[in-house]
Amino acid sequence: MPPHETHVHPDGTLTLHLGQRELVLRRRYETLSIANDLLVAVWFLVGSFLFLDAATTEIGTWLFIVGSAELAVRPVIRLSRRVHLRKVGGHESAADF
Repeated sequence: MPPHETHVHPDGTLTLHLGQRELVLRRRYETLSIANDLLVAVWFLVGSFLFLDAATTEIGTWLFIVGSAELAVRPVIRLSRRVHLRKVGGHESAADF
């Protein structure tokens, strides 16, 4: 089958054939996105705890700012993935993050 062919089997299962390089790229970007999401959670969670004490409110505020900036990283990751996949002949998928 060609590298990007989709096949629906009689039992209704769907098979999507992607090139090896495209699969590697998708996994790397997905891992990067997951790591970014975890960092956002850490910044906001730690910032929330620090906000509970007046003595650590300032550092908590800075962690909220860092977490907010980190939220902007996810669309950058998605856009980079899209551009990179197009360069290698990949395609968009509804299952992409």
